[in-house]
Amino acid sequence: MFSSATPEWATPQELFDELDAEFHFTLDPCATKKNAKCKHFFTKEEDGLSHEWRYDNVFMNPPYGRTIGEWVKKAATGGGLVVCLLPARTDTRWFHDYIYGKAEIRFLKGRVHFGNGGPAPFPSMIVIFPPKE
Repeated sequence: MFSSATPEWATPQELFDELDAEFHFTLDPCATKKNAKCKHFFTKEEDGLSHEWRYDNVFMNPPYGRTIGEWVKKAATGGGLVVCLLPARTDTRWFHDYIYGKAEIRFLKGRVHFGNGGPAPFPSMIVIFPPKE
């Protein structure tokens, strides 16, 4: 029920535009050349986890597979502003270790309609990690 043929879920443009107007993103570390939301982006082959993010305003819609916890950890500990579109999986270790009580959470009403298909089979949330001093 919660699986997919791909861990990549393309961000709806309208949702991105709304967040970009507020946060002015400069980096998309989890993109493909086809779905990148920022001029500066990293593809899977470039491995966004291995790059520095602290000097960018980051929009992150990570792969929703087994590595999602690594992406959330990087977002929480990288030092710069990171705004994430994530599945609202409040029962996971990564949610409790890096998000709950540590970041701003905006639960989205209804199901997100991702760019590569119909509505998601899960609820979603926006998580905001402010820049570290």
